[in-house]
Amino acid sequence: MNSPCARVRRVGLFGGTHGNELSGVLLVRHWQQDGAEIQRPGVEVKPFLTNPRAVERCTRYIDCDLNRVFDPESLGRPVVEDIPYEVRRAQEINHIFGPKGSDDAYDLIFDLHNTTSNMGGTIILENSRDDFTIQMVHYIKNALAPEPCPVLLIEHPSLKYATTRSVAKHPVGKYQT
Repeated sequence: MNSPCARVRRVGLFGGTHGNELSGVLLVRHWQQDGAEIQRPGVEVKPFLTNPRAVERCTRYIDCDLNRVFDPESLGRPVVEDIPYEVRRAQEINHIFGPKGSDDAYDLIFDLHNTTSNMGGTIILENSRDDFTIQMVHYIKNALAPEPCPVLLIEHPSLKYATTRSVAKHPVGKYQT
């Protein structure tokens, strides 16, 4: 169980993991131009465009889904000329925000997505035993009240997630219809 008192020092705000999901892209670009609204004393907040080639083409991905290649095999692949673009990009993201599973990894990554499902604004969590993210979700839900903010837990006891946000100590996905 993670300590609820652990101090959050570095936060990544990801947009464009899927290049055709533009809400996160627009927010990241806005924050890159003027990050005043996301800056807090004592916390480094880094807005980051995760899949710029796919964003440029307004397509989900170029070679493979970036949100599925943060597994040890892909992250450890040798960099060769024919490596899929998203695998190389995952290695770069892991280098900047990780390494995944280490004490040096960013404390929190919010990965912003869109969906055509009628989910409204939904928070996605991968671990019900992470005290920090549970308390953060509680805070977000209270701040948004009375607007609903469902939480989807996709926890599996033996599955190691290979999502973009899984590089962080506390991964959170945010989906908007």
